[in-house]
Amino acid sequence: PPIQHLSLTWPAGVSWICGDEGTGKTTLLRVLAGEVTPNAGTVSTPDGGVFWADLQSPEHDHTTVQACWHGLRVNHPHWSEALLNDLAQALDMNPHRDKRLNMLSTGSRRKVMVIAALASGATVTLLDQPFGGLDLASIRVIKDFLREAADHPHRAWLVADYEAPRDVLLASVLNLETLTSKG
Repeated sequence: PPIQHLSLTWPAGVSWICGDEGTGKTTLLRVLAGEVTPNAGTVSTPDGGVFWADLQSPEHDHTTVQACWHGLRVNHPHWSEALLNDLAQALDMNPHRDKRLNMLSTGSRRKVMVIAALASGATVTLLDQPFGGLDLASIRVIKDFLREAADHPHRAWLVADYEAPRDVLLASVLNLETLTSKG
C-alpha cells in the first residue's frame, strides 16, 4: 500500500493533499469517504457528512447531468440549490443539464462533480484533481470558491492534486511523496 502509519485530523478550511502519480492521493480520499476500508485503524465521519463522488467510471455514462446532481443531493441535507445554480452558470454548465455524462468532455464531466461537491454543504468535501481538463476561466471560478472557503470555521475541503497552489490560503498541506519516499 502506498500509505502506511498515517494519523491525521483535518482542520476547518482548505487542505491540500499533494504528490506525484501513484502516491495514494485518490486512495486516501476514497478511504476518507468510506469507499475503501483501511487495512488498519479507523476513519471517523463528522456530523454533517462527507461528500465524495467519482463520476469518471462508466457506470455513470448514461446519467444526465441534472439526474446526477439530483441523485447526489438526496444524501446531503445541507445541499444548496442556489449555489449549484450559481456555479452551473459560472462554469457554463446550464446548456449541458440534460446531456448524459458520456456526451461530455473530460473537463465538463469534472465540472459536474465539482459543482456537486461545492453545493453539497457537507462538513467535509473531498475533491480529486478538480482542475483537470478545465479552462483557465473555470479554474479561476473554483479557486475563487476555495479562497472564500479557506476561512470557514466549521467545514473542511480536502483537495488532492499534484501540487498545492500558491494563491489559495491553505489550512494544511500533506505531501504524500515525502511520506512514501521515507518507506
